Amino acid sequence: MSGPAGVLVVGASAAGLATAEALRRKGYTGDLTLLGDEPHVPYDRPPLSKQVLAGAWQPERAHLRTREVLDALDARLVLGDEAVSLDVANRTVHTAAGRALSADAVVLATGVRPRTLPGQEGLRGVHVLRSLDDALALRGDLLATRRLLVVGDGVLGAEIAATARGLGVEVVLTGPQAAPLAAQLGPLVSGLLAELHAENGVKLRLGAGVDELTAADGRVTGARLSTGEVLEADLVVVALGAVPCTGWLEDSGLVLGNGVVCDSRCRAADGVYAAGDVARWHHERFGSLLRLENRTNATEQAGAVAANILGADQPYTPIPYFWTDQFDAKLQIHGVLAPDAQVSVVEGDPAARRFVARYDRHGQPTGVLGWNMPKQARLHRQQHLAAPTTGGTA
Repeated sequence: MSGPAGVLVVGASAAGLATAEALRRKGYTGDLTLLGDEPHVPYDRPPLSKQVLAGAWQPERAHLRTREVLDALDARLVLGDEAVSLDVANRTVHTAAGRALSADAVVLATGVRPRTLPGQEGLRGVHVLRSLDDALALRGDLLATRRLLVVGDGVLGAEIAATARGLGVEVVLTGPQAAPLAAQLGPLVSGLLAELHAENGVKLRLGAGVDELTAADGRVTGARLSTGEVLEADLVVVALGAVPCTGWLEDSGLVLGNGVVCDSRCRAADGVYAAGDVARWHHERFGSLLRLENRTNATEQAGAVAANILGADQPYTPIPYFWTDQFDAKLQIHGVLAPDAQVSVVEGDPAARRFVARYDRHGQPTGVLGWNMPKQARLHRQQHLAAPTTGGTA
């Protein structure tokens, strides 16, 4: 397989590793380098808020590949060194350690970083959860604490709340929405999630944002809501979403805006591509720019990028997919669940918490959600949503 003489992948997490593996799988035999800012070999992130945080998995189990498999990839792994600038014209990445890494094709897969609250830095007892080290540090503190406050009512916040309750910790979940994941899933499903959390002992303080954290002697004591109410806690996790890691690219000349802006081929510039959480590309089916933060997209987009590096010239038009596990609920979400969608249950029964819901907008199905019905959700996805033209299936 012909292709560039060398490929540099910036980011050694799921999207970066998947890009390297897809290149090799498609027959690429040139030089291949993966640059990662963490010292760990590539690992999976979805288990961090669940199995790793709960202690059901040892950290090594989250590794995406064994060392032997990584060695067989015949790629140079440069770990523990952060990219600090990109020379687009020469396709050269400069690192914090002083390296200058050049290649004929560069793939940007630097992911995202957690949002934080003002005054959070340096305050003891406050955590975010993005990395393996974050998960281990949070677990250590959870095992020695009584009261946890989770700031953030999205997927990550809800998962952390569920895992912490499983460890026997008192949990308060706060956020501005009426129910967990309301903006993503709509009132029917988010209302069921709220019931589920309450039944399992999570105290919900929703409908108000957090103005600031409260502290004494350099340690967090809770948070003050926009209503003026103060929630007390021994430990706080801030799970307010994430922002793309593009700060190091500000002087590169690339178009940045809620990610690295790319064309439909995931190309940001000649010989420069983006994949995973950091990529915001033109989705030809939707006719708009799209950025997805989920594990499935990281793998599928990496495959599309690898193919285009090798000359495929194909648009990346996936059907979005993500999942979340909370308590005994396993949710699979296919497509786009628009906030103004009409939601109808097409199989099962919400009262039994086994059902499939279809989301329609302007009379057209845009998404399918399964609650403890993964096989049926996939079947409805195949029935109601068009198959992707590239990137594989969810």
